[in-house]
Amino acid sequence: MGKNIVERGDGWAVLPRIYQLRPADHTLRTIRLGRARKMNSGRREVLFALLVACALTLTSCARPERSLSAGSITVPEGSLDTQGADVFAIDPDHSSVTILVFRSGPLARFGHNHVVTTSSLSGHLWVHPELERSKFEIQMPVSSLVVDDERLRAQHGAEFSSHISQEDIAKTRRNMLGPNVLDAERFPLVHVRSAGIVRTSEGLNVVARITLKGVERDVLVPVELARDGRLLRAKGQFDIRQSDFGIKPFSVALGALAVQDLLHVELQITARRASS
Repeated sequence: MGKNIVERGDGWAVLPRIYQLRPADHTLRTIRLGRARKMNSGRREVLFALLVACALTLTSCARPERSLSAGSITVPEGSLDTQGADVFAIDPDHSSVTILVFRSGPLARFGHNHVVTTSSLSGHLWVHPELERSKFEIQMPVSSLVVDDERLRAQHGAEFSSHISQEDIAKTRRNMLGPNVLDAERFPLVHVRSAGIVRTSEGLNVVARITLKGVERDVLVPVELARDGRLLRAKGQFDIRQSDFGIKPFSVALGALAVQDLLHVELQITARRASS
């Protein structure tokens, strides 16, 4: 079955050539599939009902909707005195951000999950002997985001095993950077900075203040931190909601096929101590 993206500009999922919405009356019409014959309106409605009924019986079409793993929170702005801290510069050759995007809806099996990545990170970390006085600032150009690199998809298991054509990847990326999703032309950078660092019995928690598409949100991120001489490594993972940043998750066919609001983010940072 051939696949394509519905060019509505408000989403970034690969969609099947099955249905599209008529903008005038929001009813469904069939798009040509191979050499299938034209159907009358009654048969189209029956086919759609059967497809939805079949899809509802599938239990492994897509990952179930998840809850936020670390919760979005708000922390008051405060100034951190980093005098005495060691300054580290991010090494983009050994740092990366990976975003996992999951399909949803009764017809989810006709779509794809996506892996979005970048290693074009810049910024600094100030590491203080009193760790709670440390801070960081990171920038990421959205134009550097890579969609569905085949090697990286393979690393994330069976949920990302489906093949996606280069044409579909290009269309997905174009929609992702478009005005209704990331709006790369108006908001070329994503900013992440520290709003607080807290030690707990389970480890280190960082409050990351994320500015995306002009909207600022605080997210609590459990972090693993390791220092080896002039080298610093940090990694963490967390979930964010697109809607928290004013982004409407993509959907089609009255929500029968959609992108989940929740995105899973994996962050790996390597930084080198600046020359003193």
